[in-house]
Formats: sequence, C-alpha cells, structure tokens
Amino acid sequence: MSIGDLERLALLVVSTLAEEEAYGLAVQRSLAAAGRELAPGAVYTTLDRLERKGLVTSRWGEPTAVRGGRAKRLYRVSGEGRRTLREAELEERRLRSAVLGAPGGGR
Repeated sequence: MSIGDLERLALLVVSTLAEEEAYGLAVQRSLAAAGRELAPGAVYTTLDRLERKGLVTSRWGEPTAVRGGRAKRLYRVSGEGRRTLREAELEERRLRSAVLGAPGGGR
C-alpha cells in the first residue's frame, strides 16, 4: 500500500510510542520534535486516514481527571501498518541506493 510522507511519519511515531501514550497530542509533539510542526487537526486527519486504510486501530482510553474526565483516543499500528512501514523503508533504501549508486549520485 502506498502512503504519503506525513502518513509514514505518523505511522512510525505511533509504532514507537507505548500503547497508552499513542494519542493525538503525543503524536503531534513527536512530529514537532522531528521538525514537522503541524496543527492538531492535521494530525487527527492523518490518524483518521491511517485508520480508514487499516494501518492503525484506535480505542478510547479511560477518562482522566487531568483531561477534565475526558478519555484519550489511543492508536496502535495494525499488522498491515507494520508491513506498510517495512515496505516504505525498503523503497526508501532502494531509492537511496539507486541515487547514490548512479553516476554523479551523492554529490
């Protein structure tokens, strides 16, 4: 399955966060730490798109006092999501190898 750069990055972030920490704001903060400043709406739209594609699943966590009794929506990478991440990584390696291996590549 082909995914865009932002989808790939969000999927990667969700895959690295502990299950109870993989919620929208945490994904947004991780992306910002990696140099991708995004509005919350862009992050949630991306997570929703990943869920519609079957690359992540979500569930509601327990309500917390810190959030005024509201629950967080927690995300988890699905098996298909893990396969897609591996495919994207292999594609990037192939592209990098082709570019760097080409005459004049890597300059």
